[in-house]
Amino acid sequence: MADAQNISLDNPGSVGAVAVPVVFALIFLLGTVGNGLVLAVLLQPGPSAWQEPGSTTDLFILNLAVADLCFILCCVPFQAAIYTLDAWLFGALVCKAVHLLIYLTMYASSFTLAAVSVDRYLAVRHPLRSRALRTPRNARAAVGVVWLLAALFSAPYLSYYGTVRYGALELCVPAWEDARRRALDVATFAAGYLLPVAVVSLAYGRTLRFLWAAVGPAGAAAAEARRRATGRAGRAMLAVAALYALCWGPHHALILCFWYGRFAFSPATYACRLASHCLAYANSCLNPLVYALASRHFRARFRRLWPCGRRRRRTRCPPGARRALRRVRPASSGPGGCIPGDARPRGRLPARGGWGGEPREGPAHGGEAAALPAREPE
Repeated sequence: MADAQNISLDNPGSVGAVAVPVVFALIFLLGTVGNGLVLAVLLQPGPSAWQEPGSTTDLFILNLAVADLCFILCCVPFQAAIYTLDAWLFGALVCKAVHLLIYLTMYASSFTLAAVSVDRYLAVRHPLRSRALRTPRNARAAVGVVWLLAALFSAPYLSYYGTVRYGALELCVPAWEDARRRALDVATFAAGYLLPVAVVSLAYGRTLRFLWAAVGPAGAAAAEARRRATGRAGRAMLAVAALYALCWGPHHALILCFWYGRFAFSPATYACRLASHCLAYANSCLNPLVYALASRHFRARFRRLWPCGRRRRRTRCPPGARRALRRVRPASSGPGGCIPGDARPRGRLPARGGWGGEPREGPAHGGEAAALPAREPE
């Protein structure tokens, strides 16, 4: 982003002129669809996809998805235009607003990841004492503080960029002198990348150290319980934090190299800067993939969005359960001898022939919850 506007593609027929629109179009499409689905999963009614309903982790992930979606919708198309067009066509106000939103959402994402790491540490290290602190109300307050800090740190970029005339062309370029630009870029690296990554590394490092510090049978059992406490959300957010550090690291490294090293303008350095920017932008569309891969229950919650998936689960009869269900209430059986979700019997199932084909005690709940498999240990 810094100084990326000073270079355009000199040859419209070059490989870059073709590759840049394709890469940015993929980032836009995948980021919009992926983060939109994350919002749909987290905002749908029903039990939380991660922990208990209204969990603090849900709120932080929701905030991260909002920041990523804002970045994808408001920034990526205009950054693609900067790389592919010779002139800025959208006016001075949009030039300032786009770059303000870039850094606003970057700060919001990094501060949210730092807040999640602290939340995970408290959940594992002090599960009882932190229960009164880790409430949805306090999580919403923390989200508000995150956006307030992000607005304060990104406010200077409202005047950092401006439009200038270069012959017959209007360009969107940095408007500050070099000394002020260097100071702000270093401050952005320290506050928007180095500090959040340090907090995340320290929090997750202490969490893992605490989990593996237990010795002996009793200690091993306690450690296993704590590992389950950190749960799917902890692993997913650790992966998201690591992905953020890897994606934004080259961008900040190139900016520091530009100010304090030898960074001659050439096609090779231009390609490096373009690749670092694409990698940083791609971070916003990769987070939903991490959620899908890291959490089985997130995938199950995602399938609940589609009516056909719900009907299939309601009418499917697990192996070994058909005869038992017919003995309980044969008149209400659905297609294939299975009892629909709204007509399942209340009471206890037999010792054999549970919903998963395994012995299982306890009430048979109606609706979709009864069709879901038993939760597996982490």
